[in-house]
Amino acid sequence: MSLERKDDHDHGGWMKSRDLSPVEKGYLTVLIWLDRRLRIVDYLELMEDLYYKANLQMPKSHTEQYNLDNKFWYWYPLYALGSFSTLAYVVAAISGALLGFYYSPSTAAAGAEGELTVAYASITFIMTELNFGYLLRSLHRWSAQVMVAAVFLHMLRVYFTGAYKEPRELNWILGIVLISLTMVFGYTGYLLPWDQLAFWAGQIGVEMSLSIPLAGEWVAQLIFGGFSLSQSTLQRMYILHVFFLPFITTALIAIHIGIVWMQGIAEPH
Repeated sequence: MSLERKDDHDHGGWMKSRDLSPVEKGYLTVLIWLDRRLRIVDYLELMEDLYYKANLQMPKSHTEQYNLDNKFWYWYPLYALGSFSTLAYVVAAISGALLGFYYSPSTAAAGAEGELTVAYASITFIMTELNFGYLLRSLHRWSAQVMVAAVFLHMLRVYFTGAYKEPRELNWILGIVLISLTMVFGYTGYLLPWDQLAFWAGQIGVEMSLSIPLAGEWVAQLIFGGFSLSQSTLQRMYILHVFFLPFITTALIAIHIGIVWMQGIAEPH
């Protein structure tokens, strides 16, 4: 494709005469604007010519290369695990945002007797008094667990089908980062109820941090707010779970899906 500069004044009319979507019109407008100033299309054509001369085409899927149609890991539903984990993430994010309206990340004593913390009392309120609260928290909990399982199986499928190899090695590394963030998501969410399970899971985390050579004490203070569990610990877990991790994970998922869209899926045909 080439944009003739002598016809620059006709581009507007040409775009109006074509039945283009708003996205296509926006793309062409930006491309024409850049081409008038930087001759961007000439360089794109040069790159395209070099690309095809070097014959850098996407390789066949491993199923086609090695005739693995009858193998278990090439079972078609396993290729939906990535989309399934993304759907579970969306459900967990929406239900978690709704739970955030009623949750209080505080270790202060709740009530006159002081037997419960404010954090645990807010969970009790959601589960027992809030309309559809039990359903909402269960939906959040199960979608998170389904996401962990789906991501793990997705990674297994990619590994055993060899879909992590060139040219998809960058997306494989990105997938490793995403499954690690998924584990951190699960751990930080596990501590938010601040019950006995959460307390001892947090204590194990502190001990694991302290066991890191040289940087152990620094890591424990940064992540847990000290060498013992306190309000700082719960506050950090809440900030990580609700503010930090969602933005980072969502951005990486978008990049991961974008790379898959550009490269295609190494799937059986």
